[in-house]
Amino acid sequence: MNKTIFITGAAKRIGKDIALTFSDSGWNIIIHYNSSKQEADELAAQINSKNPDTAKIVQGNLDIADDVKRILSEVEEMFPSIDILVNNASTFYPTPIEEVSEDHWNKLIGSNLKGPLFLIQGLKDKLKLSKGSIINITDTNLTKGVPNYSIYSAAKAGLEAITKGLARELAPDIKVNAVAPGAMLEPPDVTWTDEQKNKVIENIPLKRMGSEKDIAETVKFLAHSEYITGQIIRVDGGRSL
Repeated sequence: MNKTIFITGAAKRIGKDIALTFSDSGWNIIIHYNSSKQEADELAAQINSKNPDTAKIVQGNLDIADDVKRILSEVEEMFPSIDILVNNASTFYPTPIEEVSEDHWNKLIGSNLKGPLFLIQGLKDKLKLSKGSIINITDTNLTKGVPNYSIYSAAKAGLEAITKGLARELAPDIKVNAVAPGAMLEPPDVTWTDEQKNKVIENIPLKRMGSEKDIAETVKFLAHSEYITGQIIRVDGGRSL
């Protein structure tokens, strides 16, 4: 029986690469999306053309409690097991202190912290049966203050705290770790100039940008590891040193 990985925010970018990496190893893939329906459909079709009936999609807004409940209900019926949960979906935008609102708080905390927590709560029994893993995607920049991103940073820091706390709480049945990407991609809908990229690269010891594949391979490593839990793996070319 194939193992199953459920990836939130899997239609594009890092989530898509994680999905393709695990599909290449013969896994069942559950692709979650919120608004990127076309991309999710195309990714599922791509996977199913190679490995028939191994990819399914589920839609939902992780900010909305009823959507999370529906996602859980649908996901639990898709495949016999759930072996890996990857909390990858994220909302990311600046919130200068003068402009902070409750709507900003609800959206950034919802997708980056609240949604992942309640997905874990809802899937822990299935993950326990499979001796599975939870892998949260955080952010390497949490090691330093980032101006104008206080709510986003608080949400991702909370996700790291949940990672460590639940690693103890859910042991020995479920492993819980996080991957913290560094300089991989421009923010959504932003294209950096060569000058901007070079400025970032100057501060990276390995002197290059990372890629989605670097994150996907780290998730794959954690998925197969039997003796790692409660860890935050920073995949940032050494920038956080």
